[in-house]
Amino acid sequence: MGSGGDVPFNSKFTIYVVACWILAAFGGLMFGYDIGISGGVTAMEDFLIKFFPKVQERKLHAKEDNYCKYDDPLLQLFTSSLYLAALAASFFASKACTILGRKRTIFLASLFFLGGAGMSAGAQHKWMLIIGRILFGIGVGFANEAVPVFLSEVAPVQHRGAVNILFQLFVTIGILIASLVNYNTSTVHPYGWRLSLGLAGIPGVVLFFGSMILTETPASLIERGKDGKGKSALKKIRGVDDVDDEYEEIKKACEVAKQVKQPFKKLMKRESRPPLIIAIMMQVFQQFTGINAIMFYAPVLFQTMGFKNDASLLSAVITGSVNVLSTCVSIYAVDKCGRRGLLLQACFQMLISQVAIGVILLVFLRNTGTMNSSLAIVVVILVCTFVSSFAWSWGPLGWLIPSETFPLETRTAGFAFAVSSNMLFTFLIAQVFLSMLCKMRAYIFFFFSAWILAMGIFVYFLVPETKGVPIDAIVERVWTQHPVWKKYMDNKDDNGGTKAMEMA
Repeated sequence: MGSGGDVPFNSKFTIYVVACWILAAFGGLMFGYDIGISGGVTAMEDFLIKFFPKVQERKLHAKEDNYCKYDDPLLQLFTSSLYLAALAASFFASKACTILGRKRTIFLASLFFLGGAGMSAGAQHKWMLIIGRILFGIGVGFANEAVPVFLSEVAPVQHRGAVNILFQLFVTIGILIASLVNYNTSTVHPYGWRLSLGLAGIPGVVLFFGSMILTETPASLIERGKDGKGKSALKKIRGVDDVDDEYEEIKKACEVAKQVKQPFKKLMKRESRPPLIIAIMMQVFQQFTGINAIMFYAPVLFQTMGFKNDASLLSAVITGSVNVLSTCVSIYAVDKCGRRGLLLQACFQMLISQVAIGVILLVFLRNTGTMNSSLAIVVVILVCTFVSSFAWSWGPLGWLIPSETFPLETRTAGFAFAVSSNMLFTFLIAQVFLSMLCKMRAYIFFFFSAWILAMGIFVYFLVPETKGVPIDAIVERVWTQHPVWKKYMDNKDDNGGTKAMEMA
């Protein structure tokens, strides 16, 4: 039952461990709610009249360019400031995960979420809106760092993919809830937007109390010298008393981790490059599929195609529902089909969808006027096919793969790079998408299509399969056997000399 074997460690499902998975995953629901709520809020007239009256004037102008009516840097900053804050917070969250543990880091995330909800809902000035978004962003940085690592460390190896994808499932549920909230609050004048932003406090409360119920992960406890508590926690989450084999493997990984005093420095070493490169590139590619451009601004995008305000919000609800259902497909398939197969299939489906959307908009949507309603519905269907393929592949696997491919000694530091990379490129897309839409028009979909093609090539040659591999045996069973990455594991330093054990 050791790391070299294919027999899973002893475990059984218990109500408690399932509750831990669900409560931790509420950190993903908060992230998804933040993604989904901003696009709907920025399409609400009451919100625009109060904070962005010039945008509202442009929107109402009969001859205004369809592609440019929402192009406003401050309006984009309202959405993107969250992700800039999350980028900076992720590195502090990495330290918190190591020093305080995963559980307390999730607790801190809930406090920032609650602060962000209160500040945003009560905002009277633009600076209050931005501060609220920054508080949300810090919460996102802490939650996105701690929750996927927590889920990977408490999940049985044979179900690790499915358990970790609960994070992304709750992200999609959060997006759907935000779309439903926006659809209903858009008719509540003049404070519908306040309700939309303030209701983020509800999942924040659930995460706050849920973090008190969670157990700390065995790896975190043992890494911090609490061996007895670590073994007890392992018995608790596995639901069995016979955990000696798994406990010894975790303890061995922790002993190696303790020798590394500077994990961020260790990440710069040759043998750390494979998981680091993959973790960062997975986040870059995830954002350059164009998914967040669509999910942030789905109501805006559908208005551009000629839908009225209510119809555009309803279309966003439809895509949000597809997002949730397709993520459930990933929960079923990831530990059966593997990671690589889902990623490659999705690249093919997303490429077709993006190119088709671009062609239809290029040919049929003029700068002024609206698109034929039948064609607009076809575009919504294509958006749904795009969202579905992303939701069972790059969405959840963008978080799963980095959370399971780093050894324990660099796991939280490495995942901090994954989170920060995700937030950096999410920020860039959120900040420039509406301007890109104005300048590039329909060609923006061809821009994202080129990135999807590059993603498929990257996966085919460089992303290893990690299905069924114990999390603390990834180095021996994945990196040292990969045709490209194994040369980084050859016990040589950067200058080709024999490398002593790194005790950085």
